[in-house]
Amino acid sequence: MTPAAALSELEAVADPQKGVEMAAYHKVSRAYLGVANPQLDAFAKEWRTQMDVEDRVTLASGLWATDIHEARVLAAKLLTQARLRPSDLSAWDLIKSWVPDFDAWAIADHACMAGQKRLVWDPSRLAEIEHWHQSEHMWTRRAALVITLPWTKQNFPKPQDLEVRDKVLGWAATYVDDHTWFIQKAIAWWLRELSKHDPDRVRRFLDAHAAAMKPFAAKEAARKLV
Repeated sequence: MTPAAALSELEAVADPQKGVEMAAYHKVSRAYLGVANPQLDAFAKEWRTQMDVEDRVTLASGLWATDIHEARVLAAKLLTQARLRPSDLSAWDLIKSWVPDFDAWAIADHACMAGQKRLVWDPSRLAEIEHWHQSEHMWTRRAALVITLPWTKQNFPKPQDLEVRDKVLGWAATYVDDHTWFIQKAIAWWLRELSKHDPDRVRRFLDAHAAAMKPFAAKEAARKLV
């Protein structure tokens, strides 16, 4: 399937009024077709069964290049899968290439969800994203936390998983003085999720850094602590 053919299918179910509402909600200047997320899920599920990995990567790249909201979300959904065989390298490289384009939370989060799968599949790739937390691009710094969220969720983490938790918490510690809403929200998100499985680490982080965080972020980070 070509990107043009894929867009034709999206446009066939588009709701222009919903597109106007989405533009007002996301507040980022780009085209919005007005296609609901469940519809995008259905397209992604269907097309994943029809195309091999390389064809999906090609389509995802073309959809992303349109800079249409739904097309970018769908590009990410096409690559959000635990196993991409025979090789997922091209998918991982494509996802990484998208990060400098991030400018809105919904697109960034969908792309990071695809990236999460690729990181979990090959945790050695964490070395490839470590520099993100030092980026001047706010969305790249945020992505360093969002893409590593799977390491907040293990009930029985291995020693190497605990090392990742400490590494990412170290990145988060460098963010606490940045009071940009999306950065503070990302810190709180990572800590809140981690608190469900590793409350002591979250308490230690908050003891050291809560005073420097925005009050809403510190409160949200601690919300699941008993």
